[in-house]
Amino acid sequence: MKKLTLSKRCEYIVQAEIRTMSIECEKLEGINLAQGVCDTPVPMELQRGVTRAMKMGVNSYTRYDGLQILRRAIARKLKNFNGITADPETQITVSGGSTGAFYCACLALLDPGDEVILFEPYYGYHVNTLDAVEAVPKYVTMRPPNWDFSMKDLEKAITPKTKGIMINTPANPSGKVFTHEELRGIARLANRHNLYVFTDEIYEHFLYEGKKHISPGALPELKNRTITISGFSKTFSITGWRIGYSVAPTAELARMIGYMNDLIYVCGPAPLQYGVAEGLNKLKPAFYKKMAAEYFEKRELICSSLKKAGLNPSVPAGAYYVLADVSRLPGKTGKEKAMYLLRKTGVAGVPGEAFFHNPKDGYNLIRFCYAKDKKDLLAACKRLERL
Repeated sequence: MKKLTLSKRCEYIVQAEIRTMSIECEKLEGINLAQGVCDTPVPMELQRGVTRAMKMGVNSYTRYDGLQILRRAIARKLKNFNGITADPETQITVSGGSTGAFYCACLALLDPGDEVILFEPYYGYHVNTLDAVEAVPKYVTMRPPNWDFSMKDLEKAITPKTKGIMINTPANPSGKVFTHEELRGIARLANRHNLYVFTDEIYEHFLYEGKKHISPGALPELKNRTITISGFSKTFSITGWRIGYSVAPTAELARMIGYMNDLIYVCGPAPLQYGVAEGLNKLKPAFYKKMAAEYFEKRELICSSLKKAGLNPSVPAGAYYVLADVSRLPGKTGKEKAMYLLRKTGVAGVPGEAFFHNPKDGYNLIRFCYAKDKKDLLAACKRLERL
């Protein structure tokens, strides 16, 4: 009998280093600053909304693109916060988190061999998603401490096979917030070469020191070619609910993204969709302002502790991760350095090579997540300072 085999795509799909370090941390009963689990309380508006939905019988399949109440709430939020006008009946697709939304968009819009440019350090799931649909990731490197990039490097990365550019703002893992000038430069290239622009804006409410979130899809130069992707996992601390969405510039594109969503996920959990809609409709601007202030405090706390530990941080402008220079730690690779730190302090971070296509570029970096309960974050900071 011949041996049963895996598909060829399994050769390049591996478990994310984020989850690997989380498992190692659990083994040692350490403090997990590796994974963005976001263990802060879920707003009561969402909790009550889910309970109400179940009592009302909102427990069946939804339309393939999500509950109407949620699509309409997303449309209002897009207009008021992002500056994007989208028809909730034809342009918005609710999906299995922002990662699911990106996957469905890639299935609908990319063919095998199409190239998509990523800015690195990148979020690993973006690369893995492109690999899964047999697209080809290409890279433009950003440089610390501000994670700047060269527009010339971006233009050089474009080939006849390039189909799109992925923009993650605010970015995981760097915390970079793309500026208006940078986005306009990207727009000029995208228009010249007829490219899609995919965005991941899941951290749009996590901004510090007066930084403003600019949605690429709100720019006149990009609104007709941008697939805007976001979700609610981080903002509402519901990473396990898996409710995200995409916004397409035309009904035709949105429909095919929606059909892919139907094929892969059928629909997001109906009562959870309803709960998110209740949160969007009832939470006031003060909620988001307070959240950003609390995360600014956490950012200052962990960056201060990393400096005291001799692990110099690149202070993030947004999101809730910080990349720290760990060149003084023993180890030939970032993984060895991260494991040394975990064993020495009981604090888990993610090796920097998880965010670069050339692993050597990340060997002296570790990413720490500060989306933690303050008590746990304080304990982790004290451990790091003892290093």
